[in-house]
Amino acid sequence: MPEAAAAMAQDYLQVVVNFLWHPNESSYQHVWPPIEFGWRIIVGSLIGFFGAAFGSVGGVGGGGIFVPMLTLIIGFDPKSSTAISKFMIMGAAGSTVYYNLKLRHPTIDMPIIDYDLALLFQPMLMLGISIGVAFNVLFADWMVTVLLIILFIGTSTKAFMKGVETWKKETIMKKEAAKQANATGNSRNWNEETDYKPLPAGPGGGTATKLLIKEARKEEVSVIENVCWKELGLLVVVWATFLVLQVSKEYTLTCSKWYWLLNLLQIPVSGGVTLYVAIGLYKGKRVIASKGAEGAEWKAIKLFMYCLVGILAGVVGGLLGLGGGFILGPLFLELGIPPQVSSATATFAMTFSSSMSVVEYYLLKRFPVPYALYFAAVATMAALIGQHLVRKLINILGRASLIIFILAFTIFVSAVSLGGVGISNMIQKIHNSEYMGFDNLCMYDP
Repeated sequence: MPEAAAAMAQDYLQVVVNFLWHPNESSYQHVWPPIEFGWRIIVGSLIGFFGAAFGSVGGVGGGGIFVPMLTLIIGFDPKSSTAISKFMIMGAAGSTVYYNLKLRHPTIDMPIIDYDLALLFQPMLMLGISIGVAFNVLFADWMVTVLLIILFIGTSTKAFMKGVETWKKETIMKKEAAKQANATGNSRNWNEETDYKPLPAGPGGGTATKLLIKEARKEEVSVIENVCWKELGLLVVVWATFLVLQVSKEYTLTCSKWYWLLNLLQIPVSGGVTLYVAIGLYKGKRVIASKGAEGAEWKAIKLFMYCLVGILAGVVGGLLGLGGGFILGPLFLELGIPPQVSSATATFAMTFSSSMSVVEYYLLKRFPVPYALYFAAVATMAALIGQHLVRKLINILGRASLIIFILAFTIFVSAVSLGGVGISNMIQKIHNSEYMGFDNLCMYDP
């Protein structure tokens, strides 16, 4: 009897292995529609525009909206859509960073981009991107769909709850500020001459009296004054090193010893820079200034966990064609970073990672360049407009929690749209009895 059960279990295991792994077969089918003006381009451009506008504000890029649009409306296969999505994210992120380079932190005298925070996460994000791009080749579409639904529903729910919490804090602070203004008897002059700077999730956010801050400093300064050049230089060095390694891989055979060596060299590059920043934070030589006094106290286990999250964000970005901001945005909010700074810093880190993804996908010949350039231009313009309008709206309403709600909404819509597309493709493949297992990375021929 035990022998029969063991034999049955072995048979089931063999069925699973045969389903998931055929070394000489691939589930990837290359589909690139011709470029022609029509309703598909018009509708796709509109969806891409709004996706980039919302995504740039939330600091997530908008890839969860781009991929379904490119698949369902334009007609690309899912993996080509993932690659073009990265190109669009790069355009939107680049224009958003340009917009943010002159802006200052809402309450602290520092840039709105926290360069130390970006330096802690960006190298790990870059490493994760390389892993994610490889997984994109290996994984079947249905596997990506399952991972995506689980991840996005969790992160959107978490972000929404954070938004509700922040909204309540802002309401309390605004009431307290109104009482103080009425007590002085100068409420009219106060409202006319004072900028309202809510900081519900940042340093001092728990003190209602700090809600209203007289704007004694400039909201915008020159880029030269606002950039931390040493940290930016380190970020560029990491990006350039990864670029050299990725280009060098093109002159090696896939899965050869040089191929794996060049891949493994990414670990000491990213790990070395991250370790340098982490040690500085642990010893108090560096601080996450946007967290205020709390930004100077870091435990080793927390730093280690955050590094792992950075890698996870990169893997998700490379695998699904999304911006790492889908994970970094909610994480930064949980760290107590103000929404404006969280969005700006996540987008800043995402610019480096998305551009590297574009290089990797280009080397894999995963997208048509003319299509990619067009949609990247649409995303770039939309991101600038979205940033400008939302910033004006926050200044009028005095509620930075709008950014958090936009983040949660974008992630949720991405979960529904990407999940729906993935499930539809999965059902179709099952109906056609197509191969739905892993692809062989070493057999991949771009």
